[in-house]
Amino acid sequence: MDTLFTAMENERRATVAPLAVRMRPRSLDELVGQQDAVGPDSWLRRAIEQDRLSSLILYGPAGTGKTSIAHVIAETTKAAFVEVSAIGGTVSDLRREIDAANERLALSGRRTILFVDEIHRFNRSQQDALLHAVEDRIVVLVGATTENPFFEVNSALNSRSRIIELKSLTDADIAEMVRRAVADDRGLGGTYQLDDEALNAIVLLAGGDGRAALTTLELAAGMLEPGTPAAPTRVGAEHVRIAVPHRALPYDKGKDMHYDVISAFIKSMRGSDPDAALYWLARMIDGGEDPKFIARRMFIAASEDIGNADPQALLVAEAAFKSAEVIGYPECRINLAQAAIYLALAPKSNAAEAGIDAALAEVRHGPARQVPNHLRDRHRPGSENYGDYKYPHSYPSGWVDQRYLPDGLERGCFYRPGPRGWEAYRADAAARDRADAAEADSHDTNEH
Repeated sequence: MDTLFTAMENERRATVAPLAVRMRPRSLDELVGQQDAVGPDSWLRRAIEQDRLSSLILYGPAGTGKTSIAHVIAETTKAAFVEVSAIGGTVSDLRREIDAANERLALSGRRTILFVDEIHRFNRSQQDALLHAVEDRIVVLVGATTENPFFEVNSALNSRSRIIELKSLTDADIAEMVRRAVADDRGLGGTYQLDDEALNAIVLLAGGDGRAALTTLELAAGMLEPGTPAAPTRVGAEHVRIAVPHRALPYDKGKDMHYDVISAFIKSMRGSDPDAALYWLARMIDGGEDPKFIARRMFIAASEDIGNADPQALLVAEAAFKSAEVIGYPECRINLAQAAIYLALAPKSNAAEAGIDAALAEVRHGPARQVPNHLRDRHRPGSENYGDYKYPHSYPSGWVDQRYLPDGLERGCFYRPGPRGWEAYRADAAARDRADAAEADSHDTNEH
């Protein structure tokens, strides 16, 4: 409940609050970016403006505006707005707020909006505690999460909520946010002047994270004494570099970005782009990814995407895995890089993967096919009636025309060699060997 001292207390808190907190938008018009989510024709904007919000989950990377949207809702709604953090929150906390919301609804008909930050950090029992309150609309849930809610949030909660995905902010969005913070009285109040190079450095370091951009600005400005709006203190790129010397791009091991980056890495090698392969490899190394995980995926790619177009690729990938296992970081980064470049530059063929998958489909869904008699094991009574097996090494070319597939299947039904590398060479050579052997057999027959 607000008192005469509430405004004074809030003002005191604001003086020590981080710049990112002080600059949180108070209205939809102050929100930067996310036009797809909260633009003029969006469902969410209309729901907020009309104060007819239903339960929703805001999902996106850090610093994209999830908490800001929640605070805009808090500023504009006539409903009671209650915030619970999943970090340190308990089932008892949730039940207390739900009971209060139920009482509020029964006595005055006033709705309650319950904002749960980092909702993915709640375990299943904590999420279950919300379910009936959301289902019966005792509370309107606004959840915020950096993780994919389809994996990390109770499916029953998902089905009762609108999921709004937020994207990383654009460079233009970040620049606009920083300029506002420099000029706004809630921010730096015009007491600093930001060089274009400094602004570009902050945008680059932010990597689409608005909170990170404002934190960098605050750190850089904090190195200098403030000026006045009439004579602001200059903040240059050198101050930004000293304040934040290294950009830490987000990388969430075991989560969405982990799978996105490894997917980009594999597809870059498959697409024969060594530069892209090295970039995504560096992202994983910088993010602390297990080198054995990276090497395992290269081991798979060596057969899946290269195969017998370059059989050496499998050995290179095996060596990379061994280096990751035995040497580890930091040295094994070089082994991984060498292998990634080799796999990217190697000729490509997916014939091995396509062939075994086609054969498995035939085995699982086709008729039961018998082993041809001449191929059957000879260590049993009656095997003398199986017919003659032609031993290829007994023939000059090491090959003889003989059926190996069961009846109903013909050569080429599974294995279709690609037109590149060793695989193509050997396919052509094998065809020539068969033709030469068939011609030799024909001559032998004619002579007899």
